[in-house]
Amino acid sequence: MNNSGEGYAMFAPQGSNFHGPSAPPASMFDSVPGYEGIAVGGGSGYLPPPVPAYPPPAPEPAPTQPEWNIPSITEDTAREAFRLYASSHCCYRKAPAVDGVITSMDAFNTYRYRLETFTESRSTEWDHEAYTGQPVDAYTQPAPGPWDIQVSAPAPFQDHTQDKQVPYTSSLKDCHNCMGSGRTPCKECAGAGNKVCWVCNGSGIRGGDDQCSHCNGRGRENCSHCDGHGSNDCETCKGTRQLLVYIKLKVKWTNNIDDFVVEQSSGLKVENLSKVTGKELFKDTQYMVYPVMGFPDPAVNQAAERLVRDHQANYSSSARILQQRQTIELIPITKVTYKWSGSIHTYFVYGNEFQVNADDYPATCCCTVM
Repeated sequence: MNNSGEGYAMFAPQGSNFHGPSAPPASMFDSVPGYEGIAVGGGSGYLPPPVPAYPPPAPEPAPTQPEWNIPSITEDTAREAFRLYASSHCCYRKAPAVDGVITSMDAFNTYRYRLETFTESRSTEWDHEAYTGQPVDAYTQPAPGPWDIQVSAPAPFQDHTQDKQVPYTSSLKDCHNCMGSGRTPCKECAGAGNKVCWVCNGSGIRGGDDQCSHCNGRGRENCSHCDGHGSNDCETCKGTRQLLVYIKLKVKWTNNIDDFVVEQSSGLKVENLSKVTGKELFKDTQYMVYPVMGFPDPAVNQAAERLVRDHQANYSSSARILQQRQTIELIPITKVTYKWSGSIHTYFVYGNEFQVNADDYPATCCCTVM
């Protein structure tokens, strides 16, 4: 008889294909009043917030802003930005940026309107964890509703998630994965506790009639993953045999952002402006904002009215709107025309960062990286 560990094999023989249950059975979950719609193995979707018990405060009209323009950049600033741009490209010769003669500079006022709506959404799902002595409180009191549970909100306008156990929903169940035994078959040896010796390939001998020293002639060796027992602690219950089953509340705070950039005639593509900042001309933060009115560019007024309406329609039914913020930035764009080597060229300097765009840079070379 083999005394090396095969006797500990508790489950399927080697070669069997063991698969544990993929999800807890429906019988594991209690019926909790107010939470009957939770799907087994998944969430119930985001829950609409309750109607406020009192009307929310009315938004206040935004203050007027008398000055909507900023001065143009200087020629020295435009030249230095162009020089740094050329230096940052290994294949660009510096001569156009150093020796080029600026012949004209045209400034363009480009406005970016941004609306941020900070929302809180909630969903619930069944969850479980290994039982290690946690309190069990199901049915000791009625479970509070999903929107009645107090949570600590993050700073406004920052994305964040938080999970919290719903009070008075936790119960104790036998682990579904190991059927309450605390152990599951070893996946490496399929529960046999041993495997074919890799040295002699199961023959027990090497080099003619010599006994295999690795397995002592047995042809098999103990499985190192389960120490020859054929099973390991259950990964679901961590060997405790029981699970604490409860309803989990998932809270998600989201800063929903939409931008509108006024089309301008400079020739610079709008997508170039997404990575730069401008001068903040206007900022309004309230529970609910009024759309901007009276802005010199009517396109901004129209965009503000449209986005405020869309945010209200898109987010109020599935989430609680906590706060809104609208801003207007003036992004400086300067179109620089310069002469170099007998030809006329242009480049753009834009944003507070003085970014440069020069698609037709006239002095490039080919670089080969070995």
